[in-house]
Amino acid sequence: MVKETTYYDVLGVKPNATQEELKKAYRKLALKYHPDKNPNEGEKFKQISQAYEVLSDAKKRELYDKGGGRGGKKGAVECCPNCRGTGMQIRIHQIGPGMVQQIQSVCMECQGHGERISPKDRCKSCNGRKIVREKKILEVHIDKGMKDGQKITFHGEGDQEPGLEPGDIIIVLDQKDHTVFTRRGEDLFMCMDIQLVEALCGFQKPIPTLDNRTIVITSHPGQIVKHGDIKCVLNEGMPIYRRPYEKGRLIIEFKVNFPENGFLSPDKLSLLEKLLPERKEVEETDEMDQVELVDFDPNQERRRHYNGEAYEDDEHQPRGGVQCQTS
Repeated sequence: MVKETTYYDVLGVKPNATQEELKKAYRKLALKYHPDKNPNEGEKFKQISQAYEVLSDAKKRELYDKGGGRGGKKGAVECCPNCRGTGMQIRIHQIGPGMVQQIQSVCMECQGHGERISPKDRCKSCNGRKIVREKKILEVHIDKGMKDGQKITFHGEGDQEPGLEPGDIIIVLDQKDHTVFTRRGEDLFMCMDIQLVEALCGFQKPIPTLDNRTIVITSHPGQIVKHGDIKCVLNEGMPIYRRPYEKGRLIIEFKVNFPENGFLSPDKLSLLEKLLPERKEVEETDEMDQVELVDFDPNQERRRHYNGEAYEDDEHQPRGGVQCQTS
């Protein structure tokens, strides 16, 4: 015999309704009270969803039919005599002559609820706690173009407790870094290394995309690509959220790798010089000084600067005096 009919009343069905009847009633009400159509009926929609979630599950429905979510028989809940319904106990301890200490703690009889259910009337499934633990798997659907930190909310899927509105489960997306691409809004950034011959004479480069395709970019002979040049490919970036057929840009920064010292013999170097644009010669005068270029390491310079400051601090540090040995 069904002891509680509230959820059945919410769906507008009889307690002996079949699963097909429950599903039909839920779909009709969900369509009518969905927040997208009725923004002011959010509470009603949650009640409908909660009722259907319980009644559509055979085990939950059986528990609900037995106790209605109260944890025991109707009328079995009574005010806790130990704390008189406050949920807290106050104890007084004497800590010295004329000195007492008042300690407030959660009532162990009712676990702070202020009410209890007699052991003989308690529900056997939940032992009077009004809730049962269960695992539920939620399927998270991530739409194309969603961003780092974006939230996906499952309304009413939090912990449930009689008399309280179930909370929401909120999934926060954490975007992993990629070894090649860096995302900036709808655009993808990447760096591409090319050789000097490619920068001068053109090249073709394949790029594996995030959606398992391969695109080929081409620089034609005569189109010089300089170190640090930035170019883009339209419609090859990230999909735009809720506009999945539109994409941002793939932006490429080129790094030109120059050959090592001595890669050409003197005669070939002269030949190369003839092929390249003529360089401007400098006429030296007596007022000019010849200097030599050497390699510069910024890290080494920073270390040297740091050591120099430490040495200066040591030079200006006052030295401790020596204690006089005579008395």
